[in-house]
Amino acid sequence: MDIQIMPDKQAMGKAAAAAGAEQIRRALAARAHANIIVATGASQFEMLAALVNEPGINWNRVTGFHLDEYVGLPIDHPASFRGYLWQRFVSQLPLPLRAFYFLDAESDPQAECRRVGEVIRQHPIDVAFVGIGENGHLAFNDPPADFQTEQPYLVVQLDDACRRQQLGEGWFPTFDDVPKQAISMSIRQIMTSGTIICTVPDDRKAEAVRNSVEGEVSPKVPASILQQHKQCTLYLDPPAAKLLRT
Repeated sequence: MDIQIMPDKQAMGKAAAAAGAEQIRRALAARAHANIIVATGASQFEMLAALVNEPGINWNRVTGFHLDEYVGLPIDHPASFRGYLWQRFVSQLPLPLRAFYFLDAESDPQAECRRVGEVIRQHPIDVAFVGIGENGHLAFNDPPADFQTEQPYLVVQLDDACRRQQLGEGWFPTFDDVPKQAISMSIRQIMTSGTIICTVPDDRKAEAVRNSVEGEVSPKVPASILQQHKQCTLYLDPPAAKLLRT
């Protein structure tokens, strides 16, 4: 795992976007199409704002996949990650994507896991843009995460720490409004990605960053699995990096 500590959030987002964009360009130079995974949440604001403005990418040759979504949340809810990705990424690109596979967890989340799971199996991922949660989660794989399942997508239970993070970031008016379940891309599916770009700002993530980078690889700290990926770069701002030894 490579670690890049940038001066501030803006620089962090731009650096992460530039690195991911270069990998997309390389994939498109080698093949007809490229495939990416896109995360959501407050940690991705600066990165996505920079990524949509990266030059020289034929986005109409790129297929995108949604990382996770709340069960039962309509797309017009302020916390909907489908809505987030449309507003902050898909609709902002200079060219339409070849395809983007949003997760619809409103009616039958298990069927949706199977539907999108079958598609992603046919699209080896070139670049995954991800973050790390306050509890060390990767996507919505809260601790203890399932490191073994081969299913690309799972219906997962959200722990209280994860739900408090969503409340604290302002996505929901009260704790009780935060859903208790979500669809999440599995750990193994994320780890099949050729390159992982992990963007993590803010003081509140510092302990999770330290545990993910310097602790043992364990389902108790889901993002610690990133230590085992051959091409993962972690982009941090100084508050997120403050507890690291190096």
